[in-house]
Amino acid sequence: MKLYSYFRSSAAYRVRIALNLKSLDADYDYVHLVRDGGAQHKPAYKALNPQAVLPTLVLDGGEVLTQSLAIIEYLDETYPDPPLLPRDPVARARVRAVGAAIACDIHPLNNLRVLQFLKNDLGLGQPDVDNWYRHWVELGFDAVEQMIEGGDFCFGDTVSLADICLLPQIFNARRFDVDVGAYPRISAVERKCATMAAFEEAHPANQPDSE
Repeated sequence: MKLYSYFRSSAAYRVRIALNLKSLDADYDYVHLVRDGGAQHKPAYKALNPQAVLPTLVLDGGEVLTQSLAIIEYLDETYPDPPLLPRDPVARARVRAVGAAIACDIHPLNNLRVLQFLKNDLGLGQPDVDNWYRHWVELGFDAVEQMIEGGDFCFGDTVSLADICLLPQIFNARRFDVDVGAYPRISAVERKCATMAAFEEAHPANQPDSE
């Protein structure tokens, strides 16, 4: 497999964690989202991913998968050990709900292309852009704090899709000075996940293209 990744991409970070948890090897191709106008806009990459976003996973047979949640669920269905979703349908729905609250509600409003549009096209200054970012993260974390059960991980003592989505969002929240410590359950999950090699090795600071 080949994963197209960028060290600060939350979505690519999620897939890196999932690959590590599954002990799956993948070749990495690093797509710099900022340098030279953004390599994601180059024709060669857009031929793989018409949305010009990350991540993209190319399977051994040449099939191309996009969108982090779809990729993670593919990995979980194809390589079921360890499972990233509970077997119980209600528990599975709750894990997916937290994943969606982060990946579909918080993250899209604060994605790089949105922040660039606010600044470059709408003329907002950096303080206003930063306030926009913090507003949506804090609104989302207010809800996620209540949605997760707390303890070692978001739901019980087993890593799930919810944790995979949460840790990258925490990383980016800290970049914009969100007070993550105001969320005790979220902070407890972060502390536990930070002790695991699968999360640590996927961290942006440990990627070859980190700045």
